[in-house]
Amino acid sequence: MAVYALAQISVHDRDRYDRYAAAFLPVLAKYRGRLLAADEAPQVVEGTWPYDKVVLMAFDSRESFQAWADSPEYREISRDRVAATDGVVLLLDGLPGHRPSGGSA
Repeated sequence: MAVYALAQISVHDRDRYDRYAAAFLPVLAKYRGRLLAADEAPQVVEGTWPYDKVVLMAFDSRESFQAWADSPEYREISRDRVAATDGVVLLLDGLPGHRPSGGSA
């Protein structure tokens, strides 16, 4: 079953975050993850939202997400993300039988 990783972050060190972002897509693609959305100015439709950016990624399964998240390549670049941001990452189950389409951004 497909899973989606939803990151909601505030960036407090732009240089370190930009270094992370520059290396992100090749590592994501290597593990067959897909970037579905990345927005630094999402429209808040209801309620309050304390972050600056939202990122939505898709993976074919929890196992493929975990392989990416635990990979040496991602662990290396994620040091900059962890140091440069505050926020949360949520892992969501997709609907049964649904395969996300997606490309890169």
